Amino acid sequence: MKLLLSSLGLIGLLATVLPSILVFSGSIEPGTHKTVMAVGMVLWFVTAPFFMKRKDSP
Repeated sequence: MKLLLSSLGLIGLLATVLPSILVFSGSIEPGTHKTVMAVGMVLWFVTAPFFMKRKDSP
């Protein structure tokens, strides 16, 4: 389960960085950029708390 959440979190993080580069290079339109970034942001914020929990020290 942790591997799945980590993978989804990484995909969400990439979906917030890559669209900016693609818009700058002219590969995608700004409207698509906004949509992909919004989906990536939601995906990151939903999955990140599950795999970034602090481990209790003994």
